[in-house]
Amino acid sequence: MKLTHFRLCPFSRSIRLAFAELGLEPTLVEERPWEARAAFLAVNPAGELPILELPGSLTLCGSYSISEFLAEEAGQAEADERAMQLFPGSLEDRAEVRRLVDWFHGKLQREVTGAMLAEKVYLRHGAGAAQRGPAAPNVELLRALRANLRYHLGYISFLNDQRRWLAGDEVSFADLAAAAHLSVMDYLGEVPWDDYPLAKSWYVRLKSRRSFQPLLADRLPGMPPPVAYTDLDF
Repeated sequence: MKLTHFRLCPFSRSIRLAFAELGLEPTLVEERPWEARAAFLAVNPAGELPILELPGSLTLCGSYSISEFLAEEAGQAEADERAMQLFPGSLEDRAEVRRLVDWFHGKLQREVTGAMLAEKVYLRHGAGAAQRGPAAPNVELLRALRANLRYHLGYISFLNDQRRWLAGDEVSFADLAAAAHLSVMDYLGEVPWDDYPLAKSWYVRLKSRRSFQPLLADRLPGMPPPVAYTDLDF
């Protein structure tokens, strides 16, 4: 299996976490999405990551199709008791997991992560940046994005006050999706953790899982993360 990803893409990160939780190791190939290469667009005309190429001719595009495929494959294979279920529990439980995945991969991406990456990463590394120098981020936009992030941290705190994990008693793909977005924001030094202790304690539990360690080792050239990014007791 070959997974085309970008190291700070939250969708890619959620799928990498899912693979690790299931004990699977795809070959990773990095794509810089701002380049919009013709060869990349030929595989996925939507220009979105991640892309999973399976043995044979099957290619899956996007975190939705890949996560559902992995969940079904894991359900049909001999289960490893140590591997998590991406969509655990009853029909109602699984529906709640999917609702929250849509919240984080949809609403949080639209309101925070996507624009934050565009302002702080893509402008710096995008087309022509080497010649003209990195463009200055939009300060007013960043202020609005930070306010939006606080709203989502408040919602994560609310969920963690009601449940053991975001969707219920078991860790699920909802947790992986949320943590993938927050890990990107954390890399960029944008998460006010001390103002949201419930969200922080939930993130610490996820950050301490073995599946998270490869993400914490990721580095973007010229943009190191804060020291606390890799600290498991921050």
